[in-house]
Amino acid sequence: MDIGKRAVEATLFASEKPMTIGDIKAYVGEELDIHQILADLQEDFQHRGIVLIKTGERWHFQTAQDLSHLLRRERAELRKLSRAGMETLAIIAYHEPVSRAEIEAIRGVQAAKGTLDVLMEAGWVRPAGRREVPGRPLIYATTAEFLTHFGLQSRRDLPGVDDLKAAGLLDPVDLALEQMELEAEAEQGAEESAVREFVDDDGVLLENQSESA
Repeated sequence: MDIGKRAVEATLFASEKPMTIGDIKAYVGEELDIHQILADLQEDFQHRGIVLIKTGERWHFQTAQDLSHLLRRERAELRKLSRAGMETLAIIAYHEPVSRAEIEAIRGVQAAKGTLDVLMEAGWVRPAGRREVPGRPLIYATTAEFLTHFGLQSRRDLPGVDDLKAAGLLDPVDLALEQMELEAEAEQGAEESAVREFVDDDGVLLENQSESA
């Protein structure tokens, strides 16, 4: 293995965080073909205990997927993400960049104070500028750490609606929405029936009054 390839491998191995090509060049110099070296390293490690992974525009070594269970340690989570946090994170991931008002409009409820702060503290969400509309609201997007944590190379790897349905994750929601639609239709039908009965009763009443006259 040539010195350039070894230098890139050592740089990635020693880094605590995933690195961009620019980050790597800052250590090994501009003259190396980093793209080709990364492709070669990815091939070299594809059947090893650790593999070279690209998430977004960043590269890092991680345990091979089929061996990760050997190194997993069960521990109590001191802080779990709330349902509101999970919903907010999902909305940002699928619709980014989005503002707080857009998140609230999609969820149908006001965002709890601190939900976005928790997601940013976890390193999964970041401010992504401001929307060029009156008021210039702050907009939010996911981070490279979000991709790394969930094992995604890019947002294109997020599961689609069909994938979620196949996994059974949307079934309760679909059933609830279907039930709500059925209840709404039944309620509307009952109201229309009541109106027709009222009109019919009035008609009969008027006829009876005419005959009496």
